[in-house]
Amino acid sequence: MENLEKGILYVVATPIGNMGDITLRAIETLKTVNLILCEDTRVTRKLLDRYEIKVSAMSYHQHSKIAKVDEIIERLKNGENMALVTDAGTPGISDPGNMLVEQVVGEEISVVPIPGASAIGALISVAGIDMQKFVFLGFPPHKKGRQTFFKEAIEFKYPVMYYDSPHRLLKNLELLKELGYAKDIIVGRELTKMFEEVVRGSIDEMTEYFSRKEKIKGELVVILS
Repeated sequence: MENLEKGILYVVATPIGNMGDITLRAIETLKTVNLILCEDTRVTRKLLDRYEIKVSAMSYHQHSKIAKVDEIIERLKNGENMALVTDAGTPGISDPGNMLVEQVVGEEISVVPIPGASAIGALISVAGIDMQKFVFLGFPPHKKGRQTFFKEAIEFKYPVMYYDSPHRLLKNLELLKELGYAKDIIVGRELTKMFEEVVRGSIDEMTEYFSRKEKIKGELVVILS
């Protein structure tokens, strides 16, 4: 049974690029909690300063030790309300937020979502293909398991989405071609930012397009259609 004296962990979505993409509810929540948990306090502080949010921030990331998790849970048990944010987007998607939520839920502490920006949702909205059913695979492995990742990706009967990094995009496109992938690809780069672009085409067309760039920059979301 839930103890009403316990605090609440709010999982708050923040902008993925454009600082204006934050909800009024998110701002209100960040202003009223006792503590904000974030991946990088320097990154989050820029957002907090933009909206004049004076609440203290504490780092929580994939390398955080068990002692920090224990401290967070203890403070929640003692009635403090906290907000969990990521550097960009919605916590729990390809970041360690889900692990903290699992621990908090296990202690019967309330977890409340404050939805908002997500690179996945942003690209789906402009994809122009049937995305009623799709598979999201996160980031491909750097080395070990990379080929298996893409072999499995092209076998799904639904569109597959994954995140990619600028310095691995061309290598991954090359691997997809080697594996016989022949459908179109959609790449969203720098979504919501000044140099945002959504590029569609075959593997050869995508490879040619991105090879012409002197340097590929920004966050990438890919759809194998």
